[in-house]
Amino acid sequence: MVLNYKAIMKLSGIIIIILGGAMIPSLLVSYYYDETDTANSFLLSIVPMLIIGGIIIRTVKVDFTHLKIRDGYAIVALCWTLVSALGAIPFVISGYIPNFIDAFFEAVSGFTTTGCSILTDIEALPKGLLFWRSFTHWIGGMGIIIFAIALLPALGISGQKIAGVETAGQTFGKLVPKLTQSSKILYLIYFVMTILEILLLALGGMGLYDAMINTFGSVGTGGYSNYNASIAHYDNVYFEIVIALFMILAGTNFTLYYFVIRKRWKEFISDSELRLYLLIILSATMLIAFNLWLSNSYDTMGESLRFSFFQTASVITTTGFASANFDLWPTFSKMILFVLMFIGGCSSSTSGGIKVMRILLLLKYIKRGISIRLHPRAVISIKINDKSVPSDTVSAVINFTFLYFAVFLIGTLLLSLDNFDLITTTSATAACLGNVGPGFNLVGPVMNYSIFSDLSTLLLSFLMLIGRLELFTIILLFTRQFWNPDK
Repeated sequence: MVLNYKAIMKLSGIIIIILGGAMIPSLLVSYYYDETDTANSFLLSIVPMLIIGGIIIRTVKVDFTHLKIRDGYAIVALCWTLVSALGAIPFVISGYIPNFIDAFFEAVSGFTTTGCSILTDIEALPKGLLFWRSFTHWIGGMGIIIFAIALLPALGISGQKIAGVETAGQTFGKLVPKLTQSSKILYLIYFVMTILEILLLALGGMGLYDAMINTFGSVGTGGYSNYNASIAHYDNVYFEIVIALFMILAGTNFTLYYFVIRKRWKEFISDSELRLYLLIILSATMLIAFNLWLSNSYDTMGESLRFSFFQTASVITTTGFASANFDLWPTFSKMILFVLMFIGGCSSSTSGGIKVMRILLLLKYIKRGISIRLHPRAVISIKINDKSVPSDTVSAVINFTFLYFAVFLIGTLLLSLDNFDLITTTSATAACLGNVGPGFNLVGPVMNYSIFSDLSTLLLSFLMLIGRLELFTIILLFTRQFWNPDK
């Protein structure tokens, strides 16, 4: 037997129960706003999930000590797909998204913290459904940490192996001796950030419901809003600054926050990835601001800085909130945002994209290549935070980056069968693969993804999942070696 199917089924039962429980806050919100039909939709989703999950847990007996690493990959891939499929049920039952493929896309976009939508009128949805839609961001952002450092080690699989693909410097396992303890610390940080942002937004005059929606979107770097105009609906500088800062915080390596807690300020300040991350944000903000000002897109430099900072923070952290219709900006500004879609946030964060750590390694690898050509006999090692990076880690980063662009090109080619313009097609692929959300043209910040066929909608859903799970977790399932019991 290639996979431990009983273990996979047992864990699926646990996930089903957890998801059913996660819908309860949305059920309560529906009752609070007297949305009886919406509340019934959640009840018809929650009750069967709890019953089915309970039956699976009670009837399936399994020994978790014999799990293999391929079981871990299968469990992670299946759980994300299963959660997305089940998370779509309230949308379908309520009748607001009757097409299951569209509902699945909306749920995948939520859980993967992408933020793109097929909804043409977001404000038409009941508050309970809008709350669930945004709450999936918070679950999904937290879920990456769960699967990377809590679930896999609990199954006897080294979470370090998974994290090692994503990070070349700081890794989850270096916080404290046990990875499970690390997960609790990062859980706490995630929760504190959530509470703090809700309070700051509420103190600025935002209603509690809206504050929670926007916090789920920014801390989870998802970007779902309860308004068609997104953050531009408020036209409030204070809200934009708070949300932008928390997007940047959520896009930072969570390991660094442990250093702050332990007052290890030197390690925090000297982190190479953090420095490059902040430098990219600063540079992109200034370049876009000057371009907007010189092109007379806004009357003053202050306005240009306001909108360029927010949109830079939103795109590089792959959140997808919009404080302005950046699709109307000059080509130079849009090109910078397009590049930021690929870069993404820091490693070990809730952001998507290639990640700043990999970009840093690639830049150092290029610099090393230039130096070797000038000094052929020199022995030059690549260092991150004054530590030499193993050659196999560098190879893994190069491999990942090549695969990322290969998937992007194939995805763009397949999506082009819908025959939309080049900018729409390429930006939709990049936005879904990088878990960014809005793209340009027909999928811009004031548009949506309802234009695509069912097959293309499924393709984009697949790209969101594959991007969130770091490519290999999904791609491995389609290789012959994965299913070969002798390998």
